[in-house]
Amino acid sequence: MTTPEYWGTRAVRVDGGIRARSTRGAIGESWWSKRFLAVLESFALGTRLTRGRNYARAGQVLRLDVAPGAVTATVQGSRPTPYKVSINLAVFPDSVWSTVEHALAAEALGAAKLLAGELPPHVEDVFHAAAAPLFPARFADLAMRCSCPDQAVPCKHLAATCYLLAERFDGDPFLILLWRGRSREALLSALRTLRAGGPAEPDDHEPAPALSPIGTAGALAGLTEPDVEIERFWLPPVPLTDPEPSYVTERDLLLRQLPTPPPDLGGAETLRTLRRWYR
Repeated sequence: MTTPEYWGTRAVRVDGGIRARSTRGAIGESWWSKRFLAVLESFALGTRLTRGRNYARAGQVLRLDVAPGAVTATVQGSRPTPYKVSINLAVFPDSVWSTVEHALAAEALGAAKLLAGELPPHVEDVFHAAAAPLFPARFADLAMRCSCPDQAVPCKHLAATCYLLAERFDGDPFLILLWRGRSREALLSALRTLRAGGPAEPDDHEPAPALSPIGTAGALAGLTEPDVEIERFWLPPVPLTDPEPSYVTERDLLLRQLPTPPPDLGGAETLRTLRRWYR
């Protein structure tokens, strides 16, 4: 892999940095990491994202930490001293989290998926209903800072951090919730408490013998044996598909991320002409 460059100077090569698992193509596998990157890429930040992706794959990020309201990282650039990076996002107040937790606990499937370590596909709807979008909706929602001399925000050091953050989300979706102010332990504890203390659902079946286990996640979510359809017990479960990112972007998004062509290719006029065709 080639060493990333910084405005004509090569970045200091490092050993032991955090490398993106993806070596080519898109970064991010789960629907939640794709959703986060779709929001970031919709801001039309140009070739800085491409350079940031190269940094992420070259292992230039030395450290990356997620805490309530703040993602911090250390990124090695072209200077001997690594740059300090921070990406801040507003933490939801307890009132919002209480609303979200009650809504999630009220749905057995959503609670079970969370207890199994996944984000349920409808979790965004739950946060929107609480008037608190889970993912940043505007570029202004993210407070980005880097100690490098680049005036652009985000610079490639920030972009590299975002791509690696998406891969962290792949491995642990609870980091998204932690960034918004709720740890895995606090959220799951609240769900278990709410599920255990909630009113019992009507039961029109006789108690089933212990031959239809529902699994640890289901038991922790508050599911009981009558919730299982006995006639479907030996059938394979229907897999749940992850939703595709639903962020709507302009048709000329690709053009807005490209640099201006050189004069011999028509310069800015070429982009203006192409933009009319795209629209």
